Amino acid sequence: MAHFLVAQDNVQITLGPDEIGENQPWTITITVNNDRLKNYENFPEIDGFKKRGTSTQSQTSIVNGQVSSSQSIVMTYLPTRQGTFTVLSFKIKVNDQVYSVNGKRVKVGPPVQSQPDPFRSFFDRDPMQDFFGRSETEFVDIKEDALLALTTNKDEVFVGEGFTTTLSFLVADNNRAPMQFHNLGPQLADVLKKLRPGNCWEENFNIENIEGEHVEINGKGYTQYKIYQGTFYPLNTKPVEFPRVGLQMIKFKVAKNPSFFGQNRQEDFKTFYSKPKTVKVKELPPHPLRDAVAVGDYRLDEKISGTNLETGQSTAYEFRIFGEGNISAIEKPAVLKDAAFDFYEPNVKQNINRESSRVAGTKTFSYFIVPKEPGDYNLGQYMQWVFFNPNKKQYDTLRSSYNLRVKGESQQNQFIESTDPGSFYDRADAAPNILQATAQPDWLTIGLNTFIVIMLGASVYLLFKR
Repeated sequence: MAHFLVAQDNVQITLGPDEIGENQPWTITITVNNDRLKNYENFPEIDGFKKRGTSTQSQTSIVNGQVSSSQSIVMTYLPTRQGTFTVLSFKIKVNDQVYSVNGKRVKVGPPVQSQPDPFRSFFDRDPMQDFFGRSETEFVDIKEDALLALTTNKDEVFVGEGFTTTLSFLVADNNRAPMQFHNLGPQLADVLKKLRPGNCWEENFNIENIEGEHVEINGKGYTQYKIYQGTFYPLNTKPVEFPRVGLQMIKFKVAKNPSFFGQNRQEDFKTFYSKPKTVKVKELPPHPLRDAVAVGDYRLDEKISGTNLETGQSTAYEFRIFGEGNISAIEKPAVLKDAAFDFYEPNVKQNINRESSRVAGTKTFSYFIVPKEPGDYNLGQYMQWVFFNPNKKQYDTLRSSYNLRVKGESQQNQFIESTDPGSFYDRADAAPNILQATAQPDWLTIGLNTFIVIMLGASVYLLFKR
């Protein structure tokens, strides 16, 4: 008896019968109703069986004007010996959805002699084969027009400058060989271990759904399936090297003489390899802050709660850097410290967007500023942020544009009073620079010791007087 799972999204997974002969096949079938079977992962390995291969089936029917269809992929297993075997419960992904399938026990008995069935349905055979004679289906391998490509949007960058790397599977518009992805998650994990350079910061675009997009390369049309995309920021001048990597695809062989009712393609595998790629890295131009500046195309957006201030009263100020570059590597702006203001350590917030092959975002530094001296001040003299712009190939500085007017009494005297060391330190200046013992004499101990000596002397005197 077959065992099956029916899901709400019209996917059915059917297991073969509980008992077969040693010479009979056993199957697992995935059926998608009223939808297209776009992708699926590997079928499980089963102890006591070996995989023979897959076949596909499709069916369309019209009943009372209603059209229904189904598409199936069938994995055939052949028993390796007689016995009772356990098909373990397994999970399988179909059309990007994971399904759990309960296992079962399958008994493999002695070979079964096949008997002709006089009542076999007309639709179980190919009428053309019945007329001309039955023959084994011959499958041929069609040359594919596809490739695995690793590309970068830049061939040379400065230290800290980002470049985007894309690993894609490209299928030409005139390709005739049927293919599909399989076991992509584990394969991609192994590929990224080889691809990720150790001398770079990575911003991963985290592609979750692989969808085809039409592109043209050298005047030729392709469907591009992006498998991985990330932006890398070199940390030193060492060249960034991407090795050759491989991706295994399911490639179907096609029946040489296809029939309407028979199996018209056979599953096979082929591994596609990318070409190695190297990105050169240049040192930044000479600058005192060359080893500390961020690299990118940035601008400043700032906010302050007010420009007319009172001494001793705090004001809120935001220094917001936005643009394209390694947002995570942005450090807080340099702040000039003097007697006119107190700048408290900022709260930091960042937002990163990864889309359209670029990484951009914002990093906001929120300060509390306390003015201490009255006067007119240019906040740009107190707060600035230096970066290197790779597009202009030069250093640039973001400065505050606010002018502050501070009124009130000077807070400098209050600061001195709050830090006044007191009369103890005043006496220290008048004290002689001579080492003296700090311990005070213990008069009680001295008196007791004297009394004991006198009593001992008196006792000795009385003893000898007798």
